[in-house]
Amino acid sequence: METPFLYGRIAENENFTDRDSEVEFLVRNFESLINTIIISPRRWGKTSLVNKAARILREKEADVLICQVDIFNCRTEEEFYTAFANAVLRSAATAWEEFVRGVKKYLGQLAPIVSMSDEGQTYEFSFGLSFKDANLSYDEILDLPQTIANDKGKKVIVCIDEFQNINEYGDSPAFQRKLRAHWQKHSSVAYCLYGSKRHMLLDIFNSYNMPFYKFGDILFLQKIKKEEWIPFISRRFADTGKRIAPELSGLIADKMRNHPYYTQQLSQQVWLRTPPDAECTLAIVEEAFRALIDQLSLLFANIVDALTPRQIGFLLAVADGVTNFSSREVLERYKLGTSSNIKNLRNATLEKDLIDLLPGGRIEMQDPAFEYWLKHVYR
Repeated sequence: METPFLYGRIAENENFTDRDSEVEFLVRNFESLINTIIISPRRWGKTSLVNKAARILREKEADVLICQVDIFNCRTEEEFYTAFANAVLRSAATAWEEFVRGVKKYLGQLAPIVSMSDEGQTYEFSFGLSFKDANLSYDEILDLPQTIANDKGKKVIVCIDEFQNINEYGDSPAFQRKLRAHWQKHSSVAYCLYGSKRHMLLDIFNSYNMPFYKFGDILFLQKIKKEEWIPFISRRFADTGKRIAPELSGLIADKMRNHPYYTQQLSQQVWLRTPPDAECTLAIVEEAFRALIDQLSLLFANIVDALTPRQIGFLLAVADGVTNFSSREVLERYKLGTSSNIKNLRNATLEKDLIDLLPGGRIEMQDPAFEYWLKHVYR
């Protein structure tokens, strides 16, 4: 029997939890061709949300193309162009031959090289000319969604994951100006740009002096509420002939602070330990939680080994709920040095995706399991 809880992959159908208002918001923006920026920490379900909205839109409208691009591994401007163009062309093609025709028709002057995997399952193109050597502008690629929309008489929705990575490109502001200059002219295309580093995305989209300022609606994805997790977890148990009381479903969500990935993971561990046709107990939940923390301990130990003593002290202060990091008592208790160190410690742990800056300046640990381990195992 397959486990009824899904994590680490895209959640679809019965595995998708709540997010009704966010789905409705995103579908409405897609329909109206309104650009949307989605911001949340890693593993909160951004991709699952975008996928569900895209599926609903396809069912409602036949004349729409959905293009999804992941630029996590794109470290240069040229790699971005390659990934972007391949994804856009695939969204408009249903077969290898159609993909090849599209490459030649829309990007012929870039001397494209088209290849297919040995199994014939995937195909892509690369540039036959060097980006730097030929001093190419690649304007055709940035306008490709609108060109295809005009050619096929369809709307195009372009969804780009890990968009904050463009900050790492050489002369990123110039590249952002180029993107905005092209994309803001596209009348039949909507862009959904999302990523996991809140501070970097806010720099891109919420800074007055940046090219993407006011580019579209910003959606800050929130955690799924405990009130939504309780019926979901109980229902998934019942679907497989097992039972769990509402208070224990709520306890699972509480232990993982409603973190989508970890709540699903702990739910799976609890489900696996519950015998067939039986009811879960408090002892099972506690055992599963301890086992999960033990399972993650080596990973967390490696994270701590890469930190300085002051960075560790700062994380312990965050885990303890400290808000005034510059007080003498806090500086001494957590061995943070002087108050002038706080900004550097915050920025260093932020860059390592260990903390998240919330509205109002509050700081929170991104990983609830790591937070528990720091407080109760490491300490």
